[in-house]
Amino acid sequence: MSQTICFTNATIADVITGRWLNDTDVIVKGDTIEALVPQGTVKTDRIIDLNGQFLLPAFIDAHVHIESSQLTPSHFSDLVIVHGTGCVIADPHEIANVLGTKGLDFMIENARGAALDIRFMLPSCVPATPFETAGAQLLAKDLQDYFAVDCVLGLGEVMNVPGVLRKDPDLIAKLALARAHDRPIDGHAPLLSGQALKAYATAGVSSDHECSTIEEMLERIDCGMTVLLRQGSAAKNLAQLLPAVTQANAAFCSFCCDDTHPDDIVREGHLEKHLRMAVAAGLDPITAVQMATINAARHYGLTHLGAIEAGRKANFALVDNLKDFNVCDVFLNGVHVAHRGRLLHPSSHPMLPKHITHTVNPINVALSDFQMPLASNKLRIIGLLPNELLTETLIEDVLCLNGLFQCNENPGLLKIAVIERHHATGNMALGVVKGYLKEGALMQGAVATTVAHDSHNIVVIGDNDSDMLKAVETLKTLQGGQCAVNKGEVVATLALPVAGLMSDKDAESVRLEQHNFEKAVHEHFDIADGVNAAMTLAFLALPVIPHLKITDQGLFDVDKFAFTALEA
Repeated sequence: MSQTICFTNATIADVITGRWLNDTDVIVKGDTIEALVPQGTVKTDRIIDLNGQFLLPAFIDAHVHIESSQLTPSHFSDLVIVHGTGCVIADPHEIANVLGTKGLDFMIENARGAALDIRFMLPSCVPATPFETAGAQLLAKDLQDYFAVDCVLGLGEVMNVPGVLRKDPDLIAKLALARAHDRPIDGHAPLLSGQALKAYATAGVSSDHECSTIEEMLERIDCGMTVLLRQGSAAKNLAQLLPAVTQANAAFCSFCCDDTHPDDIVREGHLEKHLRMAVAAGLDPITAVQMATINAARHYGLTHLGAIEAGRKANFALVDNLKDFNVCDVFLNGVHVAHRGRLLHPSSHPMLPKHITHTVNPINVALSDFQMPLASNKLRIIGLLPNELLTETLIEDVLCLNGLFQCNENPGLLKIAVIERHHATGNMALGVVKGYLKEGALMQGAVATTVAHDSHNIVVIGDNDSDMLKAVETLKTLQGGQCAVNKGEVVATLALPVAGLMSDKDAESVRLEQHNFEKAVHEHFDIADGVNAAMTLAFLALPVIPHLKITDQGLFDVDKFAFTALEA
């Protein structure tokens, strides 16, 4: 028989009504909240005295790519539950771009052993566009049966905005499939506005996490969409958007991390970071807590989560104040799972299937493949913006030597190469990047990664061909991961053998490896402020975020949704 527990002596966040409850006990039977009653009126098997602290519903991350943490779902669970997170809405399109349905199946099965409630949105755009080479393709027919899986909520971020507007048959079939099952559809539409945005929303897309301006945010709310306010490792939009949150529109706002590294989570927190920022910006604490809990639960139909209410799961985050939101204790399904940052009930970690490893299969590249002959000295250059996934299209004059672009003749500019790594097609494209280094700096090295959204080909950036080649060869040996080379010497690596995206190690081990990698890169290279050496690089091959990107097939103008020439 299930034990009945009384949680007493706390200030309780009633996110349904938007008020704080005192002199109230929470009665929990098994994994479910049985009732909220006046303090001291119900006898139970056990009493837990919360010592006057604040009892909040466990937090819900409304949009996250677990693969971007470089952890498997079960290890990701152990990382975030100590921060008060009880549920995440995960879009596994990263691994789907490498392994298709085999990747989806791995994520779903691995998540079943997690203490965290992990729900999935089905990847809608694999590949994200036809302008890149992914490891797999997911059609509407491939997704159909997954809507019957208990942990699947809906359709993941629809990045192919032109495909929606042009009514691409397969994409429209995916949207229709989600609507037929009455499931939410996530969006991804940076800078989209006007009639095009209205058409996008009319197609059934009900959320967007890509807002970087208040104007974008308010226009989406006006269209009836929910805005997921993002604060991740590379993209940090929360501070810019919080001033637009009001009591009137807050119900259309939720918090998300999107892509976040373990090192950042350990240093800054998970969603408690969002809560701190929101309250510091002047938001009422109860409104901020609603954005971290019930708003996401309502949007995604999670009627059993998101509130301290009879009939919902006993998922609680206990914090000591409403300014810092220090998470003291976490209860999931009525079980005490974390105390002051210490994990009490780790997830189970199943054996990894062999088919999700050994996925790095590029062509053998030569030193000459990195040469960049030019007929003109005027180039289109990818300009990085600090703490943004958006890039600029820069047109600049460069210096050449013997008809070849040379970085040492152009301080601050770096070569970038994207090399297809799934099918050994031989696809390889070259471009130039500005803003990765501090202005006028030279690199004398290279950084490479197999984490390259969303097709996850090899991306390498550097200022000399030999170091770029060595970085690529090292990634092949590692079978995925990150590598930094300085003056011919490998100075840092991070092995990611699970689909070239994730480690097979625990969160603390990966956190330390990430920290050491980033530290080594910054010690050897003058990385610009607001640039995460690995994660910023990972987004330069994503052809759905404006303005200029590069895939294995060439330099890509996102605004025109077409390839463009390097020489301007």
